[in-house]
Amino acid sequence: MRIINVIHSALLVVTLPLYCNAQVKTSSFKTGQLKNARVKDAYDAKWGPLQTELKTVKINPNEFDIYMRAFKQDGVLEVWMKNKGETKYKLFKTYDICASSGSLGPKRKEGDGQVPEGFYQIDLFNPKSNYYLSMRINYPNASDVILKEGTNAGGAIMMHGDCVTIGCLPMTNDKIKELYVLCLEAKNRNNPIYIDIFPTKFTEANLKMLEANYPKSKVAFWNTLKPAYDYFEEHHWLPKVNIDKKGRYFFEE
Repeated sequence: MRIINVIHSALLVVTLPLYCNAQVKTSSFKTGQLKNARVKDAYDAKWGPLQTELKTVKINPNEFDIYMRAFKQDGVLEVWMKNKGETKYKLFKTYDICASSGSLGPKRKEGDGQVPEGFYQIDLFNPKSNYYLSMRINYPNASDVILKEGTNAGGAIMMHGDCVTIGCLPMTNDKIKELYVLCLEAKNRNNPIYIDIFPTKFTEANLKMLEANYPKSKVAFWNTLKPAYDYFEEHHWLPKVNIDKKGRYFFEE
């Protein structure tokens, strides 16, 4: 299991779990969600076919872990899955993100129009969203709080339907149904839902592009994300995420 530790920052050690636990986890969570028409419609349309697809790739629909990676420049969201007790994730599906906003680089303040970059979890489900269905990404995390510019880092970063908005991860309504159902199944079993957001895939060509076209400050930040990206590429397993007192990420296997 991934653990986010803040080194030498007692205040943030206390406050970070408030985001992670914002959504009450109970065995009746799914039951409550299914009282909403949009969630029921999503289950009626998607859960049967998704179970078949999961079984085809040898993932148990009744017990799985889910991990997602979003790549801003590439405009894609990867969904990785593994059975409980297995040591490696496998790629299940790749979804197109409808539209991007802002530029490559982390979100640092409210209203900057940026999609965050870093290491997060899904912490809340909204079945009555203005954008069909939505799930909240727990931005700002401890690093974002330390590195924010001004007084407010911003918030309310969502993955949602309707294929619109600035600073979020918008999907088509059809695809958000699938993602909502998969994540809801994991949340109903008290499994964390990790989502990491990167500027792009850290290939050799993309690294050269980033270094040639972006400020050194952004490149330095991306270099703190790259070790976790590289580790997952090699092992298909999540490293532990640590945050030092200056807000910088570092990792343990």
